[in-house]
Amino acid sequence: MSAVIDTTSPLARDVLRRRTFAIISHPDAGKTTLTEKLLLFGGAIQMAGTVKARKSSRHATSDWMEVEKQRGISVTSSVMQFDYAEHTVNLLDTPGHSDFSEDTYRVLTAVDAAVMVIDAAKGVEAQTIKLLEVCRLRNTPIITFVNKMDREVRNPIETLEEIESVLKIQCAPITWPIGMGKTFRGVFHLLNDRLMRFTAGEERKTDAEEIIEGLDNPKLTELYPQEIEAARSEVDLIRSASSPFDLQEFLSGKQTPVFFGSGINNFGVQEVLQALIDWAPPPKPRDAGVREVQPTEPKFSGFVFKIQANMDPKHRDRIAFFRVCAGRYTPGMKVQHVREKREMKLGNALTFMANERVKSEDAVAGDIIGIHNHGQLQIGDTLTEGEILGFKGIPYFAPEMFRSVRARDPIKAKQLQKGLQELGEEGAIQVLEANFGNTMLLGAVGQLQFEIVAHRLQTEYKVDAIYESSGIYTARWLTFPSDNLRKEFEREQAANMGKDVDENPVFLSGNKYNLQLTQERWEPKGVGFHATREHGQRLSHI
Repeated sequence: MSAVIDTTSPLARDVLRRRTFAIISHPDAGKTTLTEKLLLFGGAIQMAGTVKARKSSRHATSDWMEVEKQRGISVTSSVMQFDYAEHTVNLLDTPGHSDFSEDTYRVLTAVDAAVMVIDAAKGVEAQTIKLLEVCRLRNTPIITFVNKMDREVRNPIETLEEIESVLKIQCAPITWPIGMGKTFRGVFHLLNDRLMRFTAGEERKTDAEEIIEGLDNPKLTELYPQEIEAARSEVDLIRSASSPFDLQEFLSGKQTPVFFGSGINNFGVQEVLQALIDWAPPPKPRDAGVREVQPTEPKFSGFVFKIQANMDPKHRDRIAFFRVCAGRYTPGMKVQHVREKREMKLGNALTFMANERVKSEDAVAGDIIGIHNHGQLQIGDTLTEGEILGFKGIPYFAPEMFRSVRARDPIKAKQLQKGLQELGEEGAIQVLEANFGNTMLLGAVGQLQFEIVAHRLQTEYKVDAIYESSGIYTARWLTFPSDNLRKEFEREQAANMGKDVDENPVFLSGNKYNLQLTQERWEPKGVGFHATREHGQRLSHI
C-alpha cells in the first residue's frame, strides 16, 4: 500500500526544488562545452575549462580522469550539483563516444530529463539516435540545444525537419537564430518577443548581452539590414507552421523545445538553464518492482547506477553513485542492503563537482550521492529503510567485441583478476570467463573501451597484460525452463559456454550462423537467448 504523502512537508518542498538531468549528444557536438557553460551560468565555476586545447593546463571540470585529459574526450560520466534560481540542479555529463554508450544508458536511468545537443552543421548523428531511443523507453522529457551557430551551418529549418523525421519527436522552437557563421547576429525568443544580440564570448561569463524588444523594431533594420528581413520571414513561417510549445507534450516525451546558440561563446546557454528550471519535471515516481515509490515519501530509498573505481588514485577508492528516489539522507543513517539482506550504515556520503567531493549533510529525491564502496555495492543495488524494493531498468548489453586477456608476468595474475573484477563491477568493461580453457575474456561495445581498460590496468593496478583476438563473434545470456534442459544444453554446447561476473550462463558464438542454428534448435524447447539483462539479475532459472 502506498504511503500517505504530505505535499506541504519540508521534504516535499525540497523535492520540488530538484532538477536532475543528463546532457546527451554525438561526439564533438559540444556536450562537454555546454556542461561547462551551464556550470558557469549556475555560478558553480568562475571560468570554463578549455575542452579542445589539450596542452592547456586547464581541462573541462567534468573530465577528471588522466586519460580524459590526455585525449580531450569524456569517457566516463560525471555528476555536478549546483544551486540556481532557488533550485538545486544535479547535472550528469555523459560520455559522447559511442564506445562508452553503456555508461550513458545507465546514467539515463537516474535522471528526470535530458538536454540533447545537436551540431548545427552536422544535424542528427548516429549516437544521438541511439541515445534518444533509450530516453524514449522511459518517456524522458528532452530539451534540444542546436549548437555552433557561430559557424557556417545548415539551414535551421532543415535541422528541425531532420530532428522530427529521424528522431520522431515534435519540435517546438523557443528561440530562432538570426544569421549564421560570420553573420550570426543573435537569437529571437519566440515566447518573449525579444532579440538577444550575439557578441563573440569568452571563458568567463559576461552580462554584456543586449536585448532588443520586438522583431519589428526599426533599430534592428539599422543594425542588420541584410539578415533581419530573412529572419522576419522565417519567424513568420515558423510561427504559422511549427507546433506551439505544449508543457504536457514535453513532459510526456513527445515534444522537444528547441534553442539555438553557441556554447563556446556562452550564447543561448542561460535560456536552456532557465527552461530546465521552469519546465523540466521535479523527481518522478519510480517503479520499484512491488509498487511505485513516490519521491516525497518519508522513508529513504534509491539505487546504485554507477560504480567508479580510483577517483582518487592515492586512496584506491571506489565510489557508488546512488540516485535517491524517496526520503531524506542523513549522515550515519542505517539502511537495508536489499540484495545482501543485511543492514549497512551510510557514514560519509558525498556530493560532487566532477571529482571534487563535499561531505553530504542532506540529500532528497533527485539528488545523486556518492557512497564509499569496499566491494559490497554493485550497479543496480537498492538501499531502503527496511522495505524490500528493487528499482527496475538498469541494463547490460551483449558485447560486440571480444579480447582474451592474461598477465604478461604470471606472478601478477591475481592483480589482473582483482583489477578486472573492479573494472567489471564499475561497468567499464564486461568480464566473462569461457569454460573452455578457463580463458578470461573482455567484452566491449567499441575498441576504445579496450584501450582505456589497458591504460587503467597499467596505471591503477600496475598490471601489464597481453590482449589477443578471441575468435568470438557475439554473446547471449541464457535462460532455461528446467535444470534438466540446462544440463543437456551445457553438455552439448560445452565448447561455447561461459559465465559472467554474476555467474550467469553465457553462450559464446564464433559467428552469426552458429548463433542462428543454435537458436533454431533450442528456442522451441524454451531456452532463451538474451541480448540484454538487468544488473545483478540472476538468469539461470527464469
